[in-house]
Amino acid sequence: MYDVIIIGAGVSGAATARELSRYKIKACVIEKEEDVCCGTSKANSALVHAGYDAAEGSLKAKLNVRGNQMMEQLSRDLDFPFKKNGSLVVCLHEEDMPNLQALYNRGIANGVKELRILNREELKEMEPNISDQAYAALYAPTAGIVCPFGMNMAMAENANANGVEFKFDTEVTDLKPIDKGWEVHTDHGVFQTRYVVNAAGVYADRFHNMVSEEKIHITPRRGDYCLLDKSAGNHVSKTIFALPGKYGKGILVAPTVHGNLLLGPTAIDIDDKEGTNTTREGLDQVIAKAEMNVKNIPLRQVITSFAGLRAHEDGNEFLIGEVEDAKGFIDCAGIESPGLTSAPAIGEMIAQILKEKMNLEEKEDFIATRKRILDPNTLSKEERIALIREKPEYGNIICRCEMVTEGEIMDAINRPLGAKSLDGVKRRTRAGMGRCQDGFCSPRTMEILARERHVSMFDITKSGGNSRIVTDNNKDSL
Repeated sequence: MYDVIIIGAGVSGAATARELSRYKIKACVIEKEEDVCCGTSKANSALVHAGYDAAEGSLKAKLNVRGNQMMEQLSRDLDFPFKKNGSLVVCLHEEDMPNLQALYNRGIANGVKELRILNREELKEMEPNISDQAYAALYAPTAGIVCPFGMNMAMAENANANGVEFKFDTEVTDLKPIDKGWEVHTDHGVFQTRYVVNAAGVYADRFHNMVSEEKIHITPRRGDYCLLDKSAGNHVSKTIFALPGKYGKGILVAPTVHGNLLLGPTAIDIDDKEGTNTTREGLDQVIAKAEMNVKNIPLRQVITSFAGLRAHEDGNEFLIGEVEDAKGFIDCAGIESPGLTSAPAIGEMIAQILKEKMNLEEKEDFIATRKRILDPNTLSKEERIALIREKPEYGNIICRCEMVTEGEIMDAINRPLGAKSLDGVKRRTRAGMGRCQDGFCSPRTMEILARERHVSMFDITKSGGNSRIVTDNNKDSL
């Protein structure tokens, strides 16, 4: 019998697990994929929004601003990449200035600090590659960029270090009310718990509707992106938005914390909750709209494209709290943008709800900090030489694009909640995220995975499940 089972190991589930791990509690996170950060949390804009976009008084607005305020300290405590680079919302035409002013007013009402409107000259001085048609912009210095994988994994690892269990490759199939709790049926057995937290992303409506007569509906909203090489990373220094429209903040152009340049996303409503394929039409839209606000984008430097799904609830609001006709079932549903920014505050809010319901007692030995994988590139020459003498694996470069060593990959595999697949290693170390996109380093990474996990090369996958890479021996086939 658990006190709490959290469905979903994305950024909201991990944040909730981390906050709950402050208390004397038996908690478990159940995830249908092979790793944390396998859904919306791995494919998004990687932004820390300032908080001017969400409707005044909404839960989105409140949690966005609170999450933004928490991010800097959280990144220091849990050692994940974060940078407060600021954002600009570009107004191309003078007649649209009332809309820009309304955005400013909303931001002030939401409690966003340091907002101001820049004229054309100030804007051009700040961002030389801004469109020549730009008339003005809303500047939000408190906006930032973050590594979504690093953030998600940091919170999950810290929760695990504080006693939260994680069950991967385990899909929840049904929920049954029992006396003082719930039975959680999975494809790997049945678990009992006093409370369920539904942090299942685009599938959150499925679990809510299993237990409640008040139905909700979540639409997967696909966002296509283009990622450019690090040689394009300085094209802009701020995150550049267009004025928001019906489907959100539109196509952005933003640097990443790792030095790349990101364009996207589209906002295309689909039916398939696994529909993360890109389309020619979507990528064409990304490029065309990005070029409306930023000129001279070096598109020949695109190294990959990808798509992610946002969990858009019909009411366009976060649904967080105990479901009225399903006691002990806590929704964390409809978490779309600004979900990544809001996640620390979402975790805080859900933990507070459960603390009050269960009279939870804080631990005296809560571990508040966590260290990321050692990056030898951050060391001095003398420190690096000493490290390689002690551990020669840190002198063996596996990924030449990102300069990732064998030692880092070994750490990624062997640390708590370690990597089990190529994508798991990639998200933890960036091996395979560079210009060649795994073209050269994947065979060596697979060898290290097989060696460290004591499995066959035939068992190594790209991303879990049936995504095996080696299926046969050539000599045997011949």
